Amino acid sequence: MDLFSSNSFRVLERGLDGAQIKQKAITQNIANVDTPNYKAKTVSFRHMLNDAMGENSFRAHRTDQRHLEFSTRKQGPIIESSNSTMYNHNQNNVDIDHEMAELAKNQIYYNALIERLNGRFSSIKNVIGGR
Repeated sequence: MDLFSSNSFRVLERGLDGAQIKQKAITQNIANVDTPNYKAKTVSFRHMLNDAMGENSFRAHRTDQRHLEFSTRKQGPIIESSNSTMYNHNQNNVDIDHEMAELAKNQIYYNALIERLNGRFSSIKNVIGGR
């Protein structure tokens, strides 16, 4: 019996991975707030949520094995740079107030996942210890 391969552990682990990727993008934006021509990066997971919910589960019939697989599925998060705005005279578009708010929001999300994971480990500890 594998205690740590349950679906809830995998979901929590994927959530922590996503929070870490977002944290890295936010900290890069903050570090480059004064870098000329730097464009702020955002991380998008929406396509993964849509795939999981079945919105992009479009299937096609292939008549030959040499045909390419027909799929709209993308693997992993998408990291994008926005070129449409400019906040500084040096072509930089990092809004430090927005980035700090995103940093705080991501930290709260990360802490919530850690608390949930700690609760799962505590439950396992109680079962093993008989308490």
